[in-house]
Amino acid sequence: MSNVKRPEVWLRGPLPNIPALLQPVAHALLQAREEINEMTVGFPDDKLWNKVAGMASVGFHLQHLTGVLDRLLTYAAGNSLDDSQLNRLANEGKGEAASNIDELVDAFNLQVDKAIAQIGDTDEQTLNEVRGVGRAQIPSTVIGLLVHAAEHTMRHTGQLLVTIAVIHPL
Repeated sequence: MSNVKRPEVWLRGPLPNIPALLQPVAHALLQAREEINEMTVGFPDDKLWNKVAGMASVGFHLQHLTGVLDRLLTYAAGNSLDDSQLNRLANEGKGEAASNIDELVDAFNLQVDKAIAQIGDTDEQTLNEVRGVGRAQIPSTVIGLLVHAAEHTMRHTGQLLVTIAVIHPL
């Protein structure tokens, strides 16, 4: 097996079945998934909720990544959050929803799969349509929500990877 690292997702070319304007969103989500899956291998479950310098734990970042992606895509689809989503939001970071790293990573991977499917089904003609966010229905757009989903995912991926490196250096 070669030690040559693959190029980042965005350098591998267009993704099939993803609208041209949404390729960067899909690329970012898939890049985050690759990095998270790589860096969480062997991470000890007993350190899942440890904090570094008062910053968020690995467990929180994984729950939050999954939850925010779900919520932003719900809004992008023109829907409100349901009771299950609100309950998960209320429990984010409390450690009760998952007992180990594999469960949290699997949940994130599943959410990325759902996001990629939704992005693939998004009609580019709807990208400027207004969508309400939260109970206050703060106005955004389909593209605004999808881009924020990618940006937010990458931001927390970076924080997560630093936290992992400090708590469990390889």
